[in-house]
Parts: sequence; C-alpha cells; structure tokens
Amino acid sequence: MKKMRAIRNIRLCTKDCLCLYVCPTGASDTENGQIDATKCIGCGMCVQSCPSHALSLVPYEYPAQQVKEPAMIDDLHRLISSKSKQESAMRYLKQHQQDPIIMQLAQAIETSNRVMAEDLAREAGYMLPQSQNTHTLLQMIIETVDDENIKKMAKELVKLLPVND
Repeated sequence: MKKMRAIRNIRLCTKDCLCLYVCPTGASDTENGQIDATKCIGCGMCVQSCPSHALSLVPYEYPAQQVKEPAMIDDLHRLISSKSKQESAMRYLKQHQQDPIIMQLAQAIETSNRVMAEDLAREAGYMLPQSQNTHTLLQMIIETVDDENIKKMAKELVKLLPVND
C-alpha cells in the first residue's frame, strides 16, 4: 500500500472544520488551515469528514510519467495550441458582444477550451510535479524572473520534487 498524506484545497474549504477534530494525530492546524505533513499518517479520516470536499489523499511519491512517442507529443502540442487559440477567440467575442446569450455561450466555450487544454498539457507531460518538463520550467523561472520571492519558491520546488520520468 502506498504511503499517502492529506492535502487541502483552500479554494474549496468552507471552514466548517470538522476535519480538524477527527484527526488522530492533530495534523490539521486550526490557526492556518494547513495540514502538517510530518504528523499526517494518511488514515483519511479528515477526508471522509470534510463537508466541503476540500481534502484529499495524495501519494508521497507519484508514479513515473508514461513515455509517449514524439509524434504523440507533437499532436498534443498542436491540440493545446488549438484550444488556446479557441479560448482567446471566445474571450474576445465575449468582450465585444452585446447579446447576453452569445456572451454566455462564449464564456462556456472559453472555459471548456481552457479545461481541455489543461488536460492535454497534463497528458503531454506538463503540469506533473515529477516530470522533467516541470523541472525545466522551474529552472527557466529561476534564470529569467526578476522577483526574488518567486525565484526562491522555484528553487525550493526544484529541491522538493524529484524527477520521476
């Protein structure tokens, strides 16, 4: 059985905080709403009791990224580019349209294309914390971004996330 730990999605958290009281190790913090990974034993009691579904269990080690043929990656990149262009076109249409029905439709298509592009990017090997692509992106941020706080966070992530391609 894989060793798991609880994580919290702050955007979903409604602060109903039932999870704080069922944790047998006290890993859930009442002050900052974070889960102390050093105390979490991965039992899942907090996940089961969370009324807002803001908690989930994730493995400490992610599986290796699946190897894809170069032609498949090229196709995924073309699809990502296409979805990105469609998203931009719908955003433009929405901003330059007076008809509320067309505006709602454009918003729906814009959102749908963004979600599909994110899924395609994940499938192409991006957005996976353990991928070499993520490490390459973080390294680029370290080398090119002027903001020292962002550089510091990127350096910390490079240390924390082992490459597992």
